[in-house]
Amino acid sequence: MPNEPIIEAHGLTKRFTVKKKTVDAVTDLSFQVAAGELVAFLGPNGAGKSTSLRMLTTLLPPTAGTARVVGHDILSDPSGVRARIGYVGQLTSGSFSQRTRDELLSQGAFYGMSRAHAIRRADELIESLDLGGFATRTVQQLSGGQKRRLDIALGLMHAPPLLFLDEPSTGLDPQSRANLWEHIIDLRRTHGTTIFLTTHYLEEADRYAERVMVMDKGRVIADDTATALKATLAGDVLTLGFGSADEADRAAEVVRGLVARAGLADREVRREAEASVGVTVPDGDALLPQAVRELDEAGIRVTRATGVPPTLDDVFLALTGRTLREAGEGAADSGAETTPETDASASEKTGANR
Repeated sequence: MPNEPIIEAHGLTKRFTVKKKTVDAVTDLSFQVAAGELVAFLGPNGAGKSTSLRMLTTLLPPTAGTARVVGHDILSDPSGVRARIGYVGQLTSGSFSQRTRDELLSQGAFYGMSRAHAIRRADELIESLDLGGFATRTVQQLSGGQKRRLDIALGLMHAPPLLFLDEPSTGLDPQSRANLWEHIIDLRRTHGTTIFLTTHYLEEADRYAERVMVMDKGRVIADDTATALKATLAGDVLTLGFGSADEADRAAEVVRGLVARAGLADREVRREAEASVGVTVPDGDALLPQAVRELDEAGIRVTRATGVPPTLDDVFLALTGRTLREAGEGAADSGAETTPETDASASEKTGANR
């Protein structure tokens, strides 16, 4: 069907038994992705992101629930799903001793492509992903950024309409990350590929994704555009400075009244150090000048006024009470996600598309 979602998950759940204890890695995951979307799937280590991707790509069977991916059921037709998706895991997919171009040709053979077709497709990907300068080098000789571009080329060799990327830019230097994203966006623009990815770099999701899903403790806790999430869950941080603590105390009451009239009575007006007042609100650009005017009318002189737009880090803080980095460090120490998922690591080392 032309308008059928390219991903449609219903109640996906995954439980593992670790040291005779049941671990709920993913609980009741239900969502849809339309063809052509770029969706960022965010959350701390141990949140269940990689487990979710591995279920959607048929690398792990769900404990409960199901999903249709590119029109095929992950349980009743896993081969149909695999034939129509690309998957780039967290580990390098290439065989270290094989040359870059030969690796692509081997991937084509795996998908049943004729030799001539595989050569044409490999040459197309080598050009579009700027792999020409090292097409004859072995995978072992490639830099980190070059290996990740090869991984993406392997995932795209059979021209799938849907590409899963699990932390594609982790470990890359800023220049390599920017270069990789240029190629991802260009491929999407040129071929209309749907991209579903996880990342710990929130600025990437903020800049490139049209939609952001946030997972924590195995559940999706937010799903919207980055702009909407920042406005509703975080907001602009407004800070107003004054000449004395007494003026700041008086100003706090004025600002509370303004915030309440704006329908934001639930937003805390903070009396901060160094004779200042702070509040986090949506649409701060409109509220800040109004606050300055009302304070002036009340005879309170504002010595400093700043408005800082929210980031997705602020969204995480609002949702979970912790930043992504703090959450990731804690979960990584506990091994919450990596321990039960080692049964999928062998597939990822050789590339899930093989």
